[in-house]
Order: sequence, then C-alpha cells, then structure tokens
Amino acid sequence: MAVTAPAYASDAPAEGTVDAVVIGGGAAGLNGALILARSRRSVVVIDSGSPRNGPAEAVHGLLALDGTPPSEILRRGREQVRQYGGRVVFGKVASAEPAAASADGDLRFTVTLADGRSITARRILVATGVTDVLPEVPGLAEHWGHSVVHCPYCHGWEVRDEPIGILATGPASIGHALLFRQLTEDLTYFTHGTDLDQDSRARFAARGIRVIDTPVTEVVNDADGALAEVRLADGQVVARRVLAVAPQMQARTQGLEGLRLPVQDLPNMGRAFASGMAGTTEVPGVWVAGNVTDPVAQVGASAAAGALAGADINKTLAIADTDAALQKIAEGSPKAATR
Repeated sequence: MAVTAPAYASDAPAEGTVDAVVIGGGAAGLNGALILARSRRSVVVIDSGSPRNGPAEAVHGLLALDGTPPSEILRRGREQVRQYGGRVVFGKVASAEPAAASADGDLRFTVTLADGRSITARRILVATGVTDVLPEVPGLAEHWGHSVVHCPYCHGWEVRDEPIGILATGPASIGHALLFRQLTEDLTYFTHGTDLDQDSRARFAARGIRVIDTPVTEVVNDADGALAEVRLADGQVVARRVLAVAPQMQARTQGLEGLRLPVQDLPNMGRAFASGMAGTTEVPGVWVAGNVTDPVAQVGASAAAGALAGADINKTLAIADTDAALQKIAEGSPKAATR
C-alpha cells in the first residue's frame, strides 16, 4: 500500500490515546475535526491526499467560497484544525478495528497506517468519501472534472451554452438531462445501451433534446487536446464540447473492514455506508460523514455533516467522561480524574 509524497507537512501521530481519529481529510473530515478540536478534544486526521474533487479547478455553490480551488479550501481547513491543537497526518489506513475497552469501560479503537504506525482512539469518524466509476469509454476519463462533468450545480454555469452530451448510465441520467437542459439549448442524450421509455422520449422531444441510441465508442479530442466529438459504433461522429455523466459511486472502504460498518446499495448510484442522525452507525463509537454515506452531497453539505458528527462525538465523550468520574468517586477516589 504505497503512499505518495505529501503535498504539505505532515504532523506526527499523537502518543497515547486520543479522543478521536478522523479517517479522511476532505470537507467532512476536516470540519468534524475542527468541531472536536475547538471543544478541546485531542483529534488526529488521517489524510490520504486523494480528494474526490481534486481534478476540478474550483468549488462552486459554496457560499462565500464560490470559485475557490479545492486544494485551497483543504489547505485552509488543515490550518484551522491545527490552530486548535488538532493534528493532520498524511497516510493511508491499513486497518481500523475495535480494541479492548479501557479500565472505566469506555470504548477503544486501534487505527493502523500503511507504514506500520498506529493510533489508539476513543471514537472514530469515517469521512473517506467515494470513488467515481466512469463508463469504460476511451478518452472519457482524461477529461474528468473539466469537460466531462457530473453535477449541474458544481459545474453547470461554467459549461452553459456549450454543446452538451448526456452519456447515459441508467435511469438517473434522465433527470440529469432535464437539469442540464436548463443550461443549454444544444443537448444530446446518448442512451449508450440504457433503456429510455416512450414517455421520456416524448418529454425530451418537447424540450428539444436530441436522442441517439447508437452506442458511444470513443471520445475524440481536437488538435489542442480539448474534447471535440463523440464517435459512435456506426462510425458517425457528433460534435460535443462537454459530456455529462452520472457515474457509479463506491464508498472508499479499504482498510475499514474491521469496523464492520453496514453498507447500503443506493438505487442507480452505487454503494455507501449506512448512517443515522448526525452520522451515527450501528457500530458504537463510529460515525460516518460526507460522501462516504451521502454520495451526492456537495462540499457545503459534506462539511455540515462533518460538523454534526463532530458535535455528536463530543457529546458522547462528555457523557463518558462524566460516567468515569462518577465511577472513580464510587470506588473511593476523592477527586474525579480529568482527561
């Protein structure tokens, strides 16, 4: 499990037991860590340095930060977590699993990194995000995040009035087409082997959306390397400057198997971790937040989910601290221990 060189200075993992380990250094993970650090909790963020939105030039639809590069938002986030005593460690998680409870009965987890370092934590927040799985069409992946997009709210304004193609991946692409039609009058829907019922065809016709049933075999660039055409199985080419694709989204679960988190299949989207209010899971002491449980959440929603999870983790820790203090008194200690 090789780890690439960090793009920023990495902190050393904390010694002893920390209040929380956050697995994932994106918007959800960093905001969860920020809430915990500001509550004077010892928190360590494990960041693999592979954010989902890394290929994008800017984040959009985020109040006061619209147009900011993803890397800049994450840089500021790391700085702010560190400002309150949190640590950000560049690395990949090889395993995470429950450990023996402490003497006072509180939970413990062991998180081991790919390089062999390990951290003991009282609680875990999983915010590893998802991997977008694109159709296997030659030339498609190289334009991902630029002229191959997935979200009309994240990228729509930037591709307005361009000749846009919808490369269908399933029923969800039908709604995708209607949203992108708001952004351009030149929209072509490539069914690419997926079903399109007569009602949808009639609705597309009413909005002037062209439908092509011949499968797409290749994305073709112009002399400057920009997306220019879509080649069909019959040899025809259709000029397009932008393709919108609804990818399958798979939760990043590598190294987390030992936590035994329940996974749910999301219709027409992919797989994600199941969660309840504030990111709670069926596994005591483990929370999830962001795209790993809500694949369609934008940066703002993911950050908000991380904040809710962080606050809930702090609440459970406060209760556990109080329970431990009462236990010490019951055992005859005149003074409750502080953490």
